[in-house]
Amino acid sequence: MSTTDDAERALLAERILAEQEERRRLAELLHDGPVQHLAAITQIVDAALAALRSGEGERADEIMTRGLELARGASRELRAVCDDLEPKVLREVGFSAALGALARRYSARHEVEIELSVEHGDELGEHAQTALYQIAREAIDQAVRRGAPSRIDVSIFPVPGGGAELFVSDDGPPERRSGVLEALAEHAATLNARFSTEVRYPRGSTIRVELPPSAAAR
Repeated sequence: MSTTDDAERALLAERILAEQEERRRLAELLHDGPVQHLAAITQIVDAALAALRSGEGERADEIMTRGLELARGASRELRAVCDDLEPKVLREVGFSAALGALARRYSARHEVEIELSVEHGDELGEHAQTALYQIAREAIDQAVRRGAPSRIDVSIFPVPGGGAELFVSDDGPPERRSGVLEALAEHAATLNARFSTEVRYPRGSTIRVELPPSAAAR
């Protein structure tokens, strides 16, 4: 078997791993949010029906009120998952606001401080915004899942000539799964961007995406 065949097999394996990692992430998002809410709503509806059959109308009303709150929460969670899959929120509120909402969700769920300096992202083209949003989202997700960082910093800076740079840094354990890095690098490749990582021991790592001027405007 040639070296080229080995390289192609390795690349295919990495892509499969990245796809599996994305499916796992989405499955966990659904299970930890909407699925748990729906299970609780089912129990609440059962309890409300039991109260109605027993003639306890006031108690049934109280139970259903709680169920309605949970249903609204499940709806919000599902919308958040859909936004992750197809971030139309970028077009609705802009890059920095969309990433801010994403950061608040992760901060609330994982008790991690996420600092943003991404206002320059609002000046980038639509394709560039979508790709950088997805890269930042996946980098944040992997940071909180591979360890327990206390802080994540996301920043986008303009560079001379019209390009831009995205940095995502955290103070968690530096180990990263190679399949995840491959997926992030592929996102960067769609922009003809340079992708690099830096590891700091004993804790900390940084992902860097260097966007050329031609891609920043797209």
